[in-house]
Amino acid sequence: MKRSTINDIIRDADAFIRSFGYIMPRFAYWTPEQMKARRQDSSAIFSSRLGWDITDYGQGKFDELGLFLFTVRNGRYEDMKKGMGMLYAEKIMISRKDQLSPMHRHNIKAEDIINRGGGKLVLELFMHDRDGGIDPTAEVSVPVDGTIHRLPAGGLLKLDPGESVTLLPGVWHAFWAEGKDVLIGEVSTVNDDLTDNVFREPIGRFADIDEDVAPLHLLVSDYEKWIG
Repeated sequence: MKRSTINDIIRDADAFIRSFGYIMPRFAYWTPEQMKARRQDSSAIFSSRLGWDITDYGQGKFDELGLFLFTVRNGRYEDMKKGMGMLYAEKIMISRKDQLSPMHRHNIKAEDIINRGGGKLVLELFMHDRDGGIDPTAEVSVPVDGTIHRLPAGGLLKLDPGESVTLLPGVWHAFWAEGKDVLIGEVSTVNDDLTDNVFREPIGRFADIDEDVAPLHLLVSDYEKWIG
């Protein structure tokens, strides 16, 4: 993805998020220079990988296959092992109309996916088999705001604004927005996008970036290169 395109997506996403009354934290608007200057006193931003995240899954067709995310808060796996501390994470995301977030599952993360507003959020769901792959026959059972919904393998769950689904580790899911763009909330156990995403297809989690202009704001995938 071109950095100029990423900058435009950030601007558009910020306006879309604000239109629903959701206000981003202050660090969201720090410049790259400010991020570098706050490296020591704001180290949790970098170690927990908080911030902007825009991906085309390395496929170069963001409008068809992609997702906008911003990680607002995130704990540590070390605390999960101890069973105490910050054991949770929160993201705000945008799925554009008919833009696919591809089929994947998580080994560790449990998550609530929430339609915060816009169109319908459509999820395609499968259970996992004994080896962790997709079970093409097993019925899918998931709680939607506390009420169990049962679907056939590969069934489509459609969430209206205000509705949410709980996905436990191992549940395969892909999703997209129907009708119009959707603002998505995610509340989960600790999130690790470096190791805890298992995709059905051999694709990448982060975008390759063509630095045609300077970054408006750094992405979480920029931190190692730009901050160290």
